[in-house]
Amino acid sequence: MNTKRSKQLHEILQKHSGRDVSGHVAVRHQGGRQKRFYRLIDWRRDKEGVSARVLAIEYDPNRTAGVALLQDKDGEKRYILAPVGLEVGAVVVSGKNAEIKPGNSLTLGDMPVGTLVHCVEIKPGAGAQMMRSAGTGASILAKEGDRVQLKLPSGEIRVFSGNCRATVGQVGNVEWKNRVIGKAGTSRLMGIRPGVRGVAQNPRSHPHGGGEGRSGIGLSSPKSPWGKRTLGKKTRSPKKYSDKFILQRKK
Repeated sequence: MNTKRSKQLHEILQKHSGRDVSGHVAVRHQGGRQKRFYRLIDWRRDKEGVSARVLAIEYDPNRTAGVALLQDKDGEKRYILAPVGLEVGAVVVSGKNAEIKPGNSLTLGDMPVGTLVHCVEIKPGAGAQMMRSAGTGASILAKEGDRVQLKLPSGEIRVFSGNCRATVGQVGNVEWKNRVIGKAGTSRLMGIRPGVRGVAQNPRSHPHGGGEGRSGIGLSSPKSPWGKRTLGKKTRSPKKYSDKFILQRKK
């Protein structure tokens, strides 16, 4: 692989380290991190009918999955997420008449029931927004007119337009959850700063703090550092515009 040519697909990823414009901590437990390049991923896959060859399967520090470097017949290069089974030298294509094999991109309406897909669009033409993490994949459950039902990894069944594009296969690097970090320094290189238990802090810093010796959180329910009750607190907004597309909630 000629790395000089793929540099056009890389750009510096700016670090914020959890700070706001004033330099104050806005998001806790973030900071440090090694310098990273962001790989420009082709989420739309809208170059129909043009076959592309896989030049390399590369590591991407910004996501759990690996990325595949493609080169089209006209010489253009681009990145896609590397699905399970995609190898160097394979040919992938995007379009209505593409085969049902890993890496090919079609609309959901053109795929048979039972197909495992990833990189799914929520709105036609908007680019892939779902099923992008390592090891994820949704299966096509049924079709009703121009609507397609997908079963997500959580068990949720959701309706999509048949014109939404998706990529065949399951996202690669399935075993990423089994990685052992091993030491604190690795977490710091990943941009993760230490988190301190509330009971180990002083009462001015956390509601759980204070007390003589080793103490619990007291008689009150668990609270956030800002005094908000957290036990059983619902985090999902009461109503979303997309709730009408959910046929079955996640299990």
